[in-house]
Amino acid sequence: MDPNTAQHPAVDVVFPCLNEARALPWLLSRLPDGYRAIVVDNGSTDDSAQVARDLGAIVVSEPRRGFGAAAHAGLLAATAPIVVFCDADASMDPRDIPLVVAPVASGALDLALGRRRPTTSGAWPLHARFANFALAIMLRRATSYHLTDLGPMRAMLREPAVALHLRDRRSGYPLELVLRAHDAGWRVREVDTPYSPRIGRSKVTGTLRGTITAIRDMSRLLAESRQTLAAQEREMAR
Repeated sequence: MDPNTAQHPAVDVVFPCLNEARALPWLLSRLPDGYRAIVVDNGSTDDSAQVARDLGAIVVSEPRRGFGAAAHAGLLAATAPIVVFCDADASMDPRDIPLVVAPVASGALDLALGRRRPTTSGAWPLHARFANFALAIMLRRATSYHLTDLGPMRAMLREPAVALHLRDRRSGYPLELVLRAHDAGWRVREVDTPYSPRIGRSKVTGTLRGTITAIRDMSRLLAESRQTLAAQEREMAR
């Protein structure tokens, strides 16, 4: 990695990481110039953290288990103007990250979400795809955004993202990001991104139990959002 890039990156890419030592060499070798990797070790029992350090990434330790805990730790560690979240399982190619960064860097969007386009039939398990479809419908009802996917790649400006004060520390974090972005009046749109079979076993949507947990977390956030909106409407009607 170029020293100037390491000190003054244009984009920080946060990789929440739990036992991804096999995927990290491929992943980090494909990061574009001007993009800095922040690997958040979420309690790995393999040598993920050391592999990431050896490859030049910044490594942040977040012992509290949960995707949201790891993602938020990475957001707080970032210093670049633009921050990207990306899974560390090699299902998303870092060379495609500029697809979501471009509309944010140009000022056209405040949040760009990578809409997954599977490269093979087995890239996206059926149960996970169905759960995502159902959640997307609920999200469209809760916001003015026409969204179809809560994909793992997303880009945003760092300072406004920190100011959202996201609280979820589990699998509801991506959904809370969109809900709070809507409350803040952000411009949000999807960008097509290729999606491939991951390396290793998924901790969330790759299992039925993980998918159910994700649905439960996200449904709770949607219910809280509806309650807040109803309370605001009642207050305005007084």
